[in-house]
Order: sequence, then structure tokens, then C-alpha cells
Amino acid sequence: MISRHHLEAATAVMTGAFGAAVIVSSLDNGIGWSRAGVEAGTFPFMFGLLILAGSIINLVQGWIQGPYILLRRDDLKRLGALFIPAAVYVGAIPLLGIFLASAGYVLGALVWGKRASPLLALTVAMCTALALYLVFERIFQISLPRGLLGDALGL
Repeated sequence: MISRHHLEAATAVMTGAFGAAVIVSSLDNGIGWSRAGVEAGTFPFMFGLLILAGSIINLVQGWIQGPYILLRRDDLKRLGALFIPAAVYVGAIPLLGIFLASAGYVLGALVWGKRASPLLALTVAMCTALALYLVFERIFQISLPRGLLGDALGL
């Protein structure tokens, strides 16, 4: 179970880390005045401070509010069933290319998610990859990522 406290804390830590990174990188560029005027890191430094301050405020406010459960085990399972295949799909694009990765995603979604027959799922997956190719490569003439496999095969 995930409470609101945990989500607020995770969000505040991530945005706070971003603000801290902006602050540190702006210090390398210089914050202050030079003969030419304001140095390059001054405004990013100020925005980094604002982001960090906002993150600290969000962290405190998140812990002050009541600790109610936001996501239960069943909710996490449904969220994982949606997020994990999508993350694998995005990770597979640089390796397999968008056509094979999309076909694999559709195949997996139909076979495991919708419990469709493997033959129907394979047909729909192949048609999806073909439709992507025809629409983007042929009609709009936009080259989509072919991945390492496509590069190795010379496609």
C-alpha cells in the first residue's frame, strides 16, 4: 500500500534533486556581476532556489496532511500491468526498432491482457506494424527508428 505521504515525499525529493542540480550547475557558470553585467548562472541559480524551496514546502505540506492510503495492492497490480509493458516497449524501440517493438507490444497486450487467441493477436500485431510502416514511411515519408537490429540488417 502506498500512502499519500510516500508519493508526496517521492515527488518532493525528485523535484528537489532537480532544483539542486540546477543550483550546482549554475554555480559553475558563475552567479553575480561581472563587467558585462549579470553572469550566466545567476538566473538559473534563482530558479533552482525556487524549485528547491517549493519542493521543501511540498514535502512539509505532504507530511502535515492526513496519512490516507492512495494506492492499494489491487491498484498497484493494475498500474503495473499498464506501466511495465509500456516501459519495456519504450526500452525495446532502440534495440528492435519501432515496427517490431510495436508488434510485440500489441501481441503481448492482446495475448496476456485481453486473452485473445494467439493467431488473432499475431495477425493484429503484424497489421499494426504494417500500418505504421505504410502511414509514416510511405505516406508521410517520415523515417521512424529502426533500432540496432534494423541497422545490423541494413534496413
